[in-house]
Formats: sequence, C-alpha cells, structure tokens
Amino acid sequence: MRENDGPVGVGGWLGLLCRVLVLWQPLSLGLVASSALNSFYIRGWPLALAILARLIVAAFGVAAGLALWQQRPGGVGLARVSLLLSAAGDVFIYTTPFFPRNRPPGDNTLILTGSLVWYAVWLMYLWRSKRVRNTFSEASS
Repeated sequence: MRENDGPVGVGGWLGLLCRVLVLWQPLSLGLVASSALNSFYIRGWPLALAILARLIVAAFGVAAGLALWQQRPGGVGLARVSLLLSAAGDVFIYTTPFFPRNRPPGDNTLILTGSLVWYAVWLMYLWRSKRVRNTFSEASS
C-alpha cells in the first residue's frame, strides 16, 4: 500500500521524459551527426571521437528511458546519470572546436544555457516528483 496519495505509473511528465530519452535523443543525434560527417575530412578524428561520445551518451539515454518505462528499480538513477552525461556532452560540444557549427557568435552561449536549463529542470523533476517517488517506491517493494 502506498504512503503518499498521488499519481502512479509511467504517464504525464515521466512518460514525456521516457519518450525524450528513447526517441528524441537518438533522432537528434542522427540528424546532427549526418550533417557533421560532411566535415570529417576537414576536422578528422577528433570529430569522429566526438560523434562516438555523443552516440554513447544517446545509447545511455535510451537505456535510461527504457528502464524508466519498464519501471526498473534503478531506472531513476540511470536517468539522472544519463541527464548529467547529456549535459556534460553539450558543454563539451558547445565549448570546443571539434564539432562543426554554423551559428553567429554568441549563439552558442544561449543555446548551451538553454540546454543546461533543460537538463536541470528534468533532474529537479526526477528528484521532486510525487509520480516518480510513488512509481519507483512501489517498483522496489
């Protein structure tokens, strides 16, 4: 029996987070990587390694999204790590010259700030959500 009243199960914002991790991150990576590969001859192996790192982060995100969706006991922790890895990856991509960018000067800072706010909001959701607490306290029982 639950101690807290409130929503339970994968729905609402938790369902959206699962979809973002499982669908959006790989799709976004595919679109960005396919256009970045045109620069491989200019940028060389550092670009290939950056794409590989982003691929690993996206794969970790898919694993986290599936763990949340299936209500696995470690799903929330895996999702937190995935969001932190994604944020670290964005910091690396937007602050180093390894990945091609066609943006006006100053836009990278705005995009990076928006990205970090995005991940911070999802992390706060995972820590404070009654749905997450109720769903995953039952899953571990």
